[in-house]
Amino acid sequence: MATRLYDLSSSWTFPNSKQEVWDVIADPNMAWPDWWPGCTLAKPLDRTVQTGASSKELLLATTATLNFKASLGYTLSVSYHPTMVDEPNEILFDAGGDLEGDGRVILSTKANDATQMDIEWRVRPTSRWMSFLSPAAAPAFTYAHAALMRRGEEGLRDYLARQNGNK
Repeated sequence: MATRLYDLSSSWTFPNSKQEVWDVIADPNMAWPDWWPGCTLAKPLDRTVQTGASSKELLLATTATLNFKASLGYTLSVSYHPTMVDEPNEILFDAGGDLEGDGRVILSTKANDATQMDIEWRVRPTSRWMSFLSPAAAPAFTYAHAALMRRGEEGLRDYLARQNGNK
């Protein structure tokens, strides 16, 4: 039996400009743990180019492995490797680790120069326990994902507000 595919999406909105949001989410140093509660670096960044490259080149050459603590008590280790970068509009990425698949993040400008960030995921669990439980626990896993994403949105909103306060 094939492992269940999770097709997940989230939409976040910020009062900040698209470039301000992009600068944080597309940071080649993957400082997501600075603003995303429950997110930590699982290991040092894996980078295939040297410093001195452009931000886009650095981002495309970087794989970040992050741990995410779910509200249900488990932790997932997920690697992110950007495969296409269209600054400041879109990032496509491959995911590996406990969730394998791909995703994309699209930024668009809304009224009053607000930014909408749409996040799309198509992943399958690779851990045995999650694969085994997926047929029955899919609603709980989907709920945990939504809660984790809400924490990320709130954390990024607060982080951007602090950054704006320091300008």
